[in-house]
Amino acid sequence: MEKRKLSVPYIGLMFVAGFFATIAFDFWGQVISPSIGWANLSPEGLAQSLLSRLGLPSNAFLGFFVHFYIVGLIGYPMGWAYVFKPIWVRVLGNAYLFVASAIYGAGLWVFAIGGVTTFAGLPPFLNFTGITWVALIGHVLYGIVLVAILRVIDLDED
Repeated sequence: MEKRKLSVPYIGLMFVAGFFATIAFDFWGQVISPSIGWANLSPEGLAQSLLSRLGLPSNAFLGFFVHFYIVGLIGYPMGWAYVFKPIWVRVLGNAYLFVASAIYGAGLWVFAIGGVTTFAGLPPFLNFTGITWVALIGHVLYGIVLVAILRVIDLDED
């Protein structure tokens, strides 16, 4: 497997995949889930809590900016490309990338809802309320859409 170089075109295409994955996450959590009577996700609230905990300016816009742009378009896609996928490919090869994408999404959920919430001063896994499970589905969906888009634009082929 050739190691990916950090280049402007590569990062731009990662942004595109992260954009569509974040849109899928938000559409699930803020449109579909509440329309079927489940919890409504408001991930910018967690980002606001984290910013406050770090002593940084915190408001709804900054929470949205951090969650959508920093995490959804940069952090999570780079985590796939430079951390999770290389480990997966080293252990299992390029097989089962759909399964890998779902596992990656579940790992993002553990990181965000299990770890970031605790660091931000909220209960771990938000006390396993309805929002916890909607967030699990949303993060798994994010991982699947991210990898699907990368495969469609042939960025994730090795």
